[in-house]
Amino acid sequence: MTELNIQIEELISKNAQDFEISKVFRTYYKDYVSSIDTTLETTGGKDFFVKHTKHTDKFLIQLYKYILRKHFGDYQPMSSSIPVTLVALGSYGREQLCIYSDVDLMILYQDIKGYNLRPIMEELVTLAWDCGLKLGSRVHEIKEIEEGVKEDITIKTSILESRIIYGSKHLWYAYENILRKIRKTDQKEFIQEKLEEHKQRLLKYPLKMEPNIKDGYGGMRESNMVFWMATVIFGVYDTKELIGKEFTEDEYKKYRAALEYIFQVRNALHNIAKKKLDVVNFDLLPELSSKLGFAHTPRMTKERQCMAKILESLHRIHFFSSVMVKKFTRRIIYENKNISLLKEYRYKKDIYIIDGKLYTSFSVKPKPLVQFLKELIELPDTVKIFDRSYVYYASKTILPTKQTQELKRTLKVLLYKPNLYPLIKLIYNSRLFQAILPITKKIVNQPQFDGYHQHPVDVHSIKALKKLEEIKDPYVNELYESLEEKEKAIVRMVTLLHDVGKGRVTDHHISGEKLFKNMTTAYNFDHEHIQIGSLLVRYHNMMSKVASSEDIYSEKVILSFTALVKSKLALKMLFIVTYADISAVGESIYKSATASLLKQLYLQSLPAFENTALLTESARRNAKQERIKKLNKFKTLSNIMKKKIFYISSNHMFLKMKSNEIIDIAVKAQNIDTFDYEILNENNLVIRIIRKVPLNLGFLLGRLEFLNISTMNIFKLYDEKKFFEISFSEKVDDEDILFISQIIESSFDMTKKTKLNIPIIKKDGITIDCNHTTYLASMQVIAKDQKGLLAYIAKVFDDYGIEIETAKLSSIKNKAKDLFLIEKNGNFCAKQEQIIENLCVDGK
Repeated sequence: MTELNIQIEELISKNAQDFEISKVFRTYYKDYVSSIDTTLETTGGKDFFVKHTKHTDKFLIQLYKYILRKHFGDYQPMSSSIPVTLVALGSYGREQLCIYSDVDLMILYQDIKGYNLRPIMEELVTLAWDCGLKLGSRVHEIKEIEEGVKEDITIKTSILESRIIYGSKHLWYAYENILRKIRKTDQKEFIQEKLEEHKQRLLKYPLKMEPNIKDGYGGMRESNMVFWMATVIFGVYDTKELIGKEFTEDEYKKYRAALEYIFQVRNALHNIAKKKLDVVNFDLLPELSSKLGFAHTPRMTKERQCMAKILESLHRIHFFSSVMVKKFTRRIIYENKNISLLKEYRYKKDIYIIDGKLYTSFSVKPKPLVQFLKELIELPDTVKIFDRSYVYYASKTILPTKQTQELKRTLKVLLYKPNLYPLIKLIYNSRLFQAILPITKKIVNQPQFDGYHQHPVDVHSIKALKKLEEIKDPYVNELYESLEEKEKAIVRMVTLLHDVGKGRVTDHHISGEKLFKNMTTAYNFDHEHIQIGSLLVRYHNMMSKVASSEDIYSEKVILSFTALVKSKLALKMLFIVTYADISAVGESIYKSATASLLKQLYLQSLPAFENTALLTESARRNAKQERIKKLNKFKTLSNIMKKKIFYISSNHMFLKMKSNEIIDIAVKAQNIDTFDYEILNENNLVIRIIRKVPLNLGFLLGRLEFLNISTMNIFKLYDEKKFFEISFSEKVDDEDILFISQIIESSFDMTKKTKLNIPIIKKDGITIDCNHTTYLASMQVIAKDQKGLLAYIAKVFDDYGIEIETAKLSSIKNKAKDLFLIEKNGNFCAKQEQIIENLCVDGK
């Protein structure tokens, strides 16, 4: 900075132009930003923030001095005599300025007639911007401050963190007096607005696998809330002034250590991205983890170590902040007149229950763990939420050195509670989760980088339990309610602990089964419950896997699946666990299509536990035909039409479609000599085609490749007619319907061709089974999810005259897993090697 000062002085003495001086400032600041990477190698979080803040202070002061020199020349008064003060606000005021953060500056002034201040202030802002400073500036006359904060909560919040940089001390002292008044003015209204604002921010940025470390759960904004509430309510300038009064030194140290780590993460993120970035995204995680000093270990990658520490830090910041903000603000928000009313809600000493929410005092003495758990067990099932006061009390529970038999018996009773989710959420929020359930040790703060799960393992597991206790699918709810109370308890435990094996070297299904069995055995659970619970943990995602990627109408698939599940009760419980597991991933993951697939798999599997013979295709077709015969709609048909329905070639049509649908399609096909189609566009786009003349399927799918196909069914009817049903994952705009109609109609011209993308398909990704069923062969293709994949496969099949019976399409984690059922003929099984060669043009 001294060298910069010398350069500026030399330029001024030579009467240099403004642009020359501006260029020197700009070059200096650019060089400084470029050197930050080296600086960060020797300094970390708060230490770097302070150094960067002080450097920015000096740079701004240098700019300001230059402007003053320019305007006053040799007659420049002392800076303290000029009624202007430069004030740092926000993170800049807190000395938490990150590399690419906005520099929040307030130019405070008093309008004195002897000074022409406006040009000075305007030039300072302009010059700062020209130099590359991301200046968030506001200019206020001192007399405007009190009124300004009344109009905008953002202004009041910002000035609470004011810090003088340079300028008139007289003006600053006057400003400090105003600040003291502002802190005491409209306290309750300000606090309530900030609490609501904070609540909405956390709803917008919950804890996810790519956390927002500034605005999200446990982020820096949560830390700021502690300061804002502390300074408004207690008038302190630093939160640590409340050590020994509102929290202990140990509590504050743990909180500050977590915050320091988040500071380091933010600095590193900005430095890597070379821009303002507050989301820890997967793309930057490898470099971020290296910069933060992590290295691979035999058990855990550096990325997992880094993310686990981020998650732990966010939890610790959230815990301290949420508890202290509630503790600070209660005295302001709570009205004394309600004390007498509170007695009506007294449940027992120091515990109050109001509308299903439990409250206590922040000064209640903690209990040993067994007594605390017994207290939870005795609570009425109507308690759904625990106030932060009770969370704080729970966090101070006295933990034993080992799990005694009494503790195990008590935990067993707790785990059988029907309202398990609120209790587990309390235990988790109060930082007791792995202390009470030691088998969860490895899943606490365990990240999931699979591109599917949105939350860490522990958060996902608890969310799954919540989804189980709030089932929205009527069919699943009916199944759940049909269980006995102890069976429901096992489902709840499995839902909570289904991923307990993650974070270990062995497959999490196998290790999870073993952990669940060991824990329930140690807690003396019924043998039957141990067995079925362990089985459900082992195969907790088998149902979704089979439903999404296999032919659930195949005898072989159903028998293989039910052989694992073993009983009708286990199947029912697995369906319920699967619902909760999928629903916990995200609000939009458990869709109607998913529900339908799981229900169909469940219904298709039930007969296997009653009469295996019913699973054969012919027997199942015959059963459907018997149901069709009983329908009034069928009875009114002509004898010829009745015969044609039963002449339909496709067994799969009878297995997959409802009786009424089969009749409607068969009747409609009777009068079709060329083709007919309909387009449905309600929840998602569905195209249905009945054709007698050839359909250029490869062309049709190629032209529609801009849409995502979810399933495709092709059923042989009678009289050489076929029915096609192509379902897409999304709905289209109404104006696109005409365009889609034109594509369908042009697809009956067999000379038409469209340029297809040639996807990458590898030979080891293709599996062919010519004995899939009596009538069908199967081909499964596993490849990278690519546009035009299905269209290309259909085109190759067209070239060989291969008849597709059904196509089941699935895409998870950017990988396509498509299953084709193909009518057995010499074109497919005899030429399978040639077909594979054609499909794998570039994939070896």
